[in-house]
Amino acid sequence: MPSTTLRRALVRSLRRHPWSPEAWRDTRFIAAGLPMALPVWLAVTESKLLFPMTALVLICTRPLTAAQRGRLRALRGVEVSPPRPGEPWAWLPGRLLLGLTWRQSVHHLLAGPLLAAGALVVLYAWGAGVVMASVYGWVWLMPVGSPLRSELAGLDVVITVAGVLLLAVMPWLAALAAWLEVRTAQLLLGPNRAEALERRVEEIAESRAGLVDVVDAERRRIERDLHDGAQQRLTSLAMNLGLARRTLKDVPPEVMQVIVDAHEEAQAAIDELRDLVRGLHPAVLEDRGLDAALSGIAARAPLPVRLDVHLAEPVAPTVEAVAYFTVSEALTNVAKHARAQRVDLSVRTVGGWLRLVISDDGVGGADASRGTGLTGLRKRAASVDGTLSVLSPLGGPTTITVELPCAL
Repeated sequence: MPSTTLRRALVRSLRRHPWSPEAWRDTRFIAAGLPMALPVWLAVTESKLLFPMTALVLICTRPLTAAQRGRLRALRGVEVSPPRPGEPWAWLPGRLLLGLTWRQSVHHLLAGPLLAAGALVVLYAWGAGVVMASVYGWVWLMPVGSPLRSELAGLDVVITVAGVLLLAVMPWLAALAAWLEVRTAQLLLGPNRAEALERRVEEIAESRAGLVDVVDAERRRIERDLHDGAQQRLTSLAMNLGLARRTLKDVPPEVMQVIVDAHEEAQAAIDELRDLVRGLHPAVLEDRGLDAALSGIAARAPLPVRLDVHLAEPVAPTVEAVAYFTVSEALTNVAKHARAQRVDLSVRTVGGWLRLVISDDGVGGADASRGTGLTGLRKRAASVDGTLSVLSPLGGPTTITVELPCAL
């Protein structure tokens, strides 16, 4: 593998001759950056223009940065991430407080002009190489008695060889200058590592929120399909079997027993399917909201549940679904493990957060780190950037507090 890499690098290096596309591409790229350094060069050469030109560059930081990004994209295929939307670009003091803008100002006032000066040297060297490499031919084209021909006699070969060597080296010098410009632009015109990581975290959070919404929408679709399709067919089948069970009196006993068994199996399948549909996405949650859905859970619980709901802010449908299933699973765990006599359930919206507090008077000792159902509750809350905390000393009581954002 190392030999293959070295061989490929050697082939790429040998392809960098003065007339190669790579050499002209690099030269064209660095030459395109010269006009953007003119204001700073004017300020340096003319002291009267120092402050006006510096202020002009600072005010025009945004268009200059956009022009540099466009040059990198068009001539090098390099994409430098722009600043995030909503930054205070309108006022200069606000702009200078941003780390990204400070780096842009350093690029346009210091790094850019220095790189442009290097690019000018490269362009001058290209021109000098072309002129020097053709000196031998110029000397032979001059008249025999020309003073210039006499002065260059004996030096024409040396100058021509030096020009050819200079042209042979220029592709690497142009490549070095282009590489320096690209790396400087990436470091100063784009976000730093912390900002890039912050932006990436925001993108991941947005994509996760979108994924949660997609999963919730798909769950609702499956619930509607089951409710409107399979459940309706099973209900019709159960009705027909019940009608046959009541009206057919003259059939053999073994046939009637088959009808009775089929009727009971159809009713059991309807009950199981109804529970499955409710587990996917309860229709009451979409039709009447979280308050009514939680009231239904409390009414079906195997132990008394005192419910207190006060929703002063709107809650996203996906968050409502997470809250519904969290309460449902928590009450199931209480009924199975807590040996409690009653449960208090409080639901509040405070400062953009939906707060669920589930308390029971059971034996306590619940521990989410032991792989119980509390681990699943914590993961469900974390799917929407929520948190879950458990306070459960031995002997009870147990209090589960869940906080979910009202909006994703």
